[in-house]
Amino acid sequence: MTEQRIESAFARSERSVAERLDTDIDRGLDDAEAARRLRIWGPNQLHRQATRSALSILLGQFRSIIVWLLGAAAVFSIVIGDVAEGAAIFAVLIINGAIGFFTELRAARSMEALLRIADVRTRVRRSGIVRSVDAHDLVPGDIVVLEAGDIVTADLRLCKAFNLQSDESILTGESVPVAKQTETLGSDPMPVGDRTNMAFKGTAITRGAGEGIVVATGMHTEIGLISAMAQAAEGEASPLERRLNRLGQRMVWLALLLAALTIGAGVLRGHDLTEMIQTGVALAVAAVPEGLPVVATLCLARGMWRMAARNALITQLSSVETLGATTIVLTDKTGTLTENRMTAVRYLLAEGDIEIERQDDQAVFMLDQRRLDPGEHGALACAVTIGALCNNAELGDGSDDSVSGDPMETALLAVAEATGDRASLRDRYERVHQHPFDSDRKSMTTVHRDGTGYLFAVKGAPEAVIAACNTVLTADGAQALDDEGRRVWTDRNSAAAADGLRLLALAKGQGDTPFADPFGELMLVGMVCFIDPLRADVPSAIESSLAAGVRVVMLTGDHAGTASKIALDARIADERMIVIDGRELELFDPETASSREKQRLLTGDVFARVSPEAKLKLAALYQDAGQVVAMTGDGVNDAPALKKADIGIAMGRRGTDVAREAADMVLKDDAFETIIAAMHQGRVIFDNIRKFVVYLLSCNVSEVLVVGLAVGAGLPVPLLPLQILFLNLITDVFPAFALGFGRGDEDIMRQPPRDPKEPIVDRPRWTLIGLLGGAITCATLASFALALFWMRLEPGPAVTVAFLTLALAQLWNVFNMRTRGSSLLLNDVTGNGYVWGALALCLCLIGAALWLPWLSNLLGLPWPGLQGLALSAAMSFVPLAFGQLLLAIPSGARLTKAADASA
Repeated sequence: MTEQRIESAFARSERSVAERLDTDIDRGLDDAEAARRLRIWGPNQLHRQATRSALSILLGQFRSIIVWLLGAAAVFSIVIGDVAEGAAIFAVLIINGAIGFFTELRAARSMEALLRIADVRTRVRRSGIVRSVDAHDLVPGDIVVLEAGDIVTADLRLCKAFNLQSDESILTGESVPVAKQTETLGSDPMPVGDRTNMAFKGTAITRGAGEGIVVATGMHTEIGLISAMAQAAEGEASPLERRLNRLGQRMVWLALLLAALTIGAGVLRGHDLTEMIQTGVALAVAAVPEGLPVVATLCLARGMWRMAARNALITQLSSVETLGATTIVLTDKTGTLTENRMTAVRYLLAEGDIEIERQDDQAVFMLDQRRLDPGEHGALACAVTIGALCNNAELGDGSDDSVSGDPMETALLAVAEATGDRASLRDRYERVHQHPFDSDRKSMTTVHRDGTGYLFAVKGAPEAVIAACNTVLTADGAQALDDEGRRVWTDRNSAAAADGLRLLALAKGQGDTPFADPFGELMLVGMVCFIDPLRADVPSAIESSLAAGVRVVMLTGDHAGTASKIALDARIADERMIVIDGRELELFDPETASSREKQRLLTGDVFARVSPEAKLKLAALYQDAGQVVAMTGDGVNDAPALKKADIGIAMGRRGTDVAREAADMVLKDDAFETIIAAMHQGRVIFDNIRKFVVYLLSCNVSEVLVVGLAVGAGLPVPLLPLQILFLNLITDVFPAFALGFGRGDEDIMRQPPRDPKEPIVDRPRWTLIGLLGGAITCATLASFALALFWMRLEPGPAVTVAFLTLALAQLWNVFNMRTRGSSLLLNDVTGNGYVWGALALCLCLIGAALWLPWLSNLLGLPWPGLQGLALSAAMSFVPLAFGQLLLAIPSGARLTKAADASA
């Protein structure tokens, strides 16, 4: 094989393409040949958008007005002859840039690692066995098996197509699905949209099933050729990032205004103009939380990585903040609340209920305590046969990679395997055609050779199949099935569903041609019951959700009885639950519905027999009612509802590629508990961001007020420009990082969801920032005044007292960020090891600034004496005591309650 791309494959027959690629349509490639081709042609992937280089991240640290202000201050200092101060400012600039560079680099690489988690897998036939492989490992000549919901992962020349349709809007812009076939088309050239015997990489299979030969991979596919010519678009900032940017911009203008006022007041009070300009620039820098974007980026990246470790892959940054505001979860049942580990446990036949027991890997069939031999029981043998034939699953050799397909189909195959009849059934009844599952008929049909005629094997939703049958298989042969008989079978279905069992009806028909209407003359064979156990962790996860003020509503395609039993066991609702049939949703028209009709739907606990289209209506209804909706889904038809929901959650194991592409979050383990864990982490991330924003701003406000008020009152300048910059670097960055790394309040999931429209800093938090910043200011100015007028220190040592008081007070202020109502000694801040590490580092740096002669001389910090140190230490605890008082007294509780209500 010498070609990586077969040109004009649509104009060649499938046999010709197979010969050209040296492959066998029925068996595919063997593993050794596939590995050889992979080494030659490389992985099947598009060239990803270039990752952000380390150099671009580094340069990005110096593209802000903050850096320009610092640079201007440094140049100004050097121009007036103060080289040491200019060099120090440049050093601060470099240190800030280095911190931002390393944290942003780590965040960017973490995000790239997250993207690598979501690799797509594809079903291929190799050596005659259908298995699931990484899509990157596809090579030309592979035989790919397609079903509704798959994303096509390479360009294929179709060799089998059963009612196959594909959404090719990604290539053609045409939203109507394209019907596919296998006949050879005309000669080249031909538009992509007209190549109906091809399936293209990146398109979605919306209906039917089929198989195709890989004729192009990676950048040689149609979408790869387009991608090579396209320019990569810039990523859009998330709402959270935009809010942080707006906050930073406002603080810049506020800082410039305060700096101008301080310079003016200082000049009027007789201070040197040059000194005041330097001080004003330093104040402007101090007032702006330049560490905010860096800390926020790292906080988001770390939180998303934690979610990934808990099997929740976040695909959109904006989803992080939305998760914390979710008020309702619309969850599927199968695989999310249950284990999606189907086991056939009972056949309902005309003669009675036959239980299936397993002994030594063999299926034992029991009827009224009597063991049955399937070969001697016509109806039972027929039911096992229909289940094995009307089936697209593969058991392979029993390993995880070789087992593929729908869990109910694999359960049916397991029964046939246990009877030792599976292989012979497929050999005896050659499949010649199939009618894939149809959402209108709610059934699937396969057509097989049976002597001179054809056998139609049908399985599907009991009510749909029962309604389509006009006879029923009994011990005496076929008997007419009238309305009364259908009612009896429907009642048996309801009774089994009420026990929490899932059911499929099995039927068969005969025909002279394989393309006859499968619903022409059907005989009901019976029903097969499956058990899908509730996940052990679901009830506690549901309770956690309800405690967090997040309602859970179950949506399922199952019978109402099955859904009610699972909902009761999962503790979604009690015996008074409201169960609504999905058909009511399908008939619902939001434009004409009364408020009473809408309210009835909004109060439903369980929605049974729900179609994907009805899910979309329900999501919109809840959103119109002001709810923030998270919705789970796995099918191709779930994609619109997942996009409509505020948080679309796709299943990583059983979900289709289309659903995963449409979702904001992918559950790698399909577990409901993971949704709750992700919501918890989303709340923690947003709460951490708010905490370090309040911390940064309260510290920055205090720095501005200390200098501004002192200068306005005619006192000496209590802080020098380099001291302000040093404090801003030390107290802003490290404690803020520590708050951003916090694991959150243990009770955060016992609080109601926040309003998603709330700003990061709302009015109560601005008040809190003002009060805490004011307390630090008062303590600093008080210690400065006491040092000057009570202790009679010179201005230099008095400035050192003010510097130490402010520095220590800002460090202790981190403990004022604890959650209201938490313990004074044991809380989310004191339990954060990063906080203690940050405090230790900052204290060492402050000590170095005081005791290292070269650094103390550079910063202008003469020794204040032991009394000065004692005064600074004592006064620095005043803001901490004030903050703890705010958290304890009723007025403070009301204030912080308002601030915490949406955290």
